[in-house]
Amino acid sequence: MFSLCSRTGRLMQTPIQQQRLAALRDIIADIERKPALAEVRTWSSAGIYDGFPRFPGGLVQEVFTDAVRNGGASLGFALGQIRTLLTPGRLAVLYLQLESDAQFFGLPYGPGLSAFGLDPSCLVIVRAKDMKELLWVAEESLTCRAVAGIVADIGGAPEMLDFTASRRLSLRAAESGVSLFLLRYGLERQASAAHLRWHLAPSRSGRKPFDERAPGAARWSLTLEKGASLAPITRFLLE
Repeated sequence: MFSLCSRTGRLMQTPIQQQRLAALRDIIADIERKPALAEVRTWSSAGIYDGFPRFPGGLVQEVFTDAVRNGGASLGFALGQIRTLLTPGRLAVLYLQLESDAQFFGLPYGPGLSAFGLDPSCLVIVRAKDMKELLWVAEESLTCRAVAGIVADIGGAPEMLDFTASRRLSLRAAESGVSLFLLRYGLERQASAAHLRWHLAPSRSGRKPFDERAPGAARWSLTLEKGASLAPITRFLLE
């Protein structure tokens, strides 16, 4: 309890309360220091590999696109980064989605993954019954040493995926070195502790060298909306 000082009218804290507050401040300070150290290690070796931005593991990245029909491009962007994180010790890639979204969003296409340079046998598909279960799976999977990266296909703007939840995920990712990609849709932007936030939009395809009228390589316009002060990449055309 707080005691009221009659002379000054201020709330006075007991010695026990002062000790508890001091301990709480130490805990908060320790938590705040962890992601800062992780970010210093992360941004130093960022770059581009095979047309995709390349960052070390341990990041939470949000990939926003305006329409669900662009979901394949978002998935390709996430997997393009995860390819660079695969090692002999980290061979698994997790793809998370809600059971209710499975038929609407579809599933990654095996032959397409092979053509993309990713072995379909590396992909582990997890269907969660609700958002609480999906976030639990994501957080627990971030601690698995066999996982190279996790892709979570988030259909809407669930209340459970708030700043606190994203903070827990970012701390766990920074600690374990496993990257998490949150595929998001729509124009809304909620407060988030994700390290990076991208906006992906379709662009005109490339051209065939011998037939200008034939569609060439697929292209997407990519904008870094969050983390621009730290990452060396702010906007480029991805193909």
